[in-house]
Amino acid sequence: MTITELLEQAVEQKLVRPLDARFALTLVGEHAPGALLAAALLSRDAGEGHVCLPVSRLQPEHSFAHRHKALAQALFAKAGLQPDWRDALLASAAISEGEAPTPIKLVGQRLYLNRMWRNELAVAAFFRDGNHAIMQDEAKLRCVLDGLFAPLDETDWQKVAAAVALTRRIAVISGGPGTGKTTTVAKLLAALVQLEEARQPRIRLAAPTGKAAARLTESLSAALQRLALTPQQKALLPEEACTLHRLLGVQPGSQRLRYHADNPLHLDVLVVDEASMVDLPMMARLVAALPQRARVIFLGDRDQLASVEAGAVLGDICQFIGSGYSVTRAAQLSRLTGCTVPAGDTGGADALRDGLCLLRKSYRFGSHSGIGQLAAAVNRSDVRQAQAVCAGQFSDVASHLLSSTADYEAMIEGAMAGYEHYLQYVHKTDVDPAQALDAFGDYQLLCALRAGAFGVSGLNARLEQALARRRLISRPDNVSRWYHGRPVMIARNDSALGLFNGDIGIALGQGSALRVWFALPDGTLKSVQPSRMPAHETAWAMTVHKSQGSEFDHAALVLPREFVPLLTRELVYTAITRARRQLTLYAQPGVLERAIVCATERRSGLPELFRESVA
Repeated sequence: MTITELLEQAVEQKLVRPLDARFALTLVGEHAPGALLAAALLSRDAGEGHVCLPVSRLQPEHSFAHRHKALAQALFAKAGLQPDWRDALLASAAISEGEAPTPIKLVGQRLYLNRMWRNELAVAAFFRDGNHAIMQDEAKLRCVLDGLFAPLDETDWQKVAAAVALTRRIAVISGGPGTGKTTTVAKLLAALVQLEEARQPRIRLAAPTGKAAARLTESLSAALQRLALTPQQKALLPEEACTLHRLLGVQPGSQRLRYHADNPLHLDVLVVDEASMVDLPMMARLVAALPQRARVIFLGDRDQLASVEAGAVLGDICQFIGSGYSVTRAAQLSRLTGCTVPAGDTGGADALRDGLCLLRKSYRFGSHSGIGQLAAAVNRSDVRQAQAVCAGQFSDVASHLLSSTADYEAMIEGAMAGYEHYLQYVHKTDVDPAQALDAFGDYQLLCALRAGAFGVSGLNARLEQALARRRLISRPDNVSRWYHGRPVMIARNDSALGLFNGDIGIALGQGSALRVWFALPDGTLKSVQPSRMPAHETAWAMTVHKSQGSEFDHAALVLPREFVPLLTRELVYTAITRARRQLTLYAQPGVLERAIVCATERRSGLPELFRESVA
């Protein structure tokens, strides 16, 4: 049997996708079976979010996780990848080492798609080589920081984070929900305009999604209002955030950007929120578009899910956050803040780690909060503590089984009760679109999967049926999916309309008068005719991935009855931390426990590149 026939069997058994097989056959062909199989596996891994494929994984047990063992072994035997894997890979003209412009690169012990390798090099160079110190008058900076941060009996990590960002070109501030990332940024921006008022720095705010940008606009505006600034200083501060796509000027129907290395952004300081959602290609585009001396501050929760697309840049960077600061840097930060800032080990990557800060104290979730306790337990993979929280010790966490049809029906009833306030509001005589959008944010049903009875498609269909049966919604016919009160989520960017992937809208009105309303990042509203809507889906239920950048008073997480590899610690943590006041879990105990101990893996070469010395 030929390698092509074996690969076709692998497609039938869902070991690789049809796309992966077609990519490998088109690029490599049958004449180099080892390269053919490696290309198919590299394509599959890229589709799963990995940046590279370590050659150590070119073994049946690593590549196929003991599934269809006989077929996997036959594939590798025909490919001839062991022990002379290097010769087998380089037998194809599509794979090369060095600088040759081939579609696939063999770099040391890792295989890359060429564009991913170029992206990784650019991002590594930016964070490692471009993160130079910014000279400040230390006495003046200390005075400004003391005026913005109240004295504490312990190390004030918010104050340390501000000092980090004010003395480095690139800063990364990580922290869980309620640790004060937005408050910290408000104060460091206030410090910046006080220190550089004569220069009038151009400051921009951005986030990966419209919802995240709107939240950043709202929360940062509120935090800035609490600070004692002059009207002139307030005028220097940004009033709204935008999406990264809008910031870079994504062209409709094109990969081209308005801003890039040859036409950089017009700014001096950029703040990027929800950085965990920024994938490697987007990060590469962003850093390429930054002016040579522009400062950039990334905010994010290192424990959240990585981006849907390839890479986990924030996670790779934050691997160094526990290493502590260099001795010189720790001493400087101690002088600037009056806090005890300890030095770390000598593990290298000083240029990177001296620009990092982890916010450690949550002001939202105290010891009384089950949501906070559960989030912490999940992060530690502490199954016993998670079980204790779910057993009913805390009033803000409820846990329900999904063992039977009755359990499933109870979950549907619970979701309808969760949306009751929203449904009551949209059926009033005079509906304010802004208030309708706010009311919809009170509750959200979250799923791990897209398909099936426990996924987005199944739950949305089931909820619509139940709501229609109770006459809480009124669908006109089976052709049109539009009805008054239908919540939708944008699934594809449309820069011409100013709508982006993840934006939430509410359909209001009847018949031809029905329009879909969205809240824009600047706080204004936009309405769109249903016929003009870009790709979208109903949003009674949404995936945990799509919920990133959002928060809800009450979040409910639905896990499937059987464990699937998609269920990870990061997914569960992200879902838990979407809840402000109430969390409901619908899950089998065994499924939840396996998810808590299963960490997401995103393979990349960034950590190794960060450790390399500046060329």
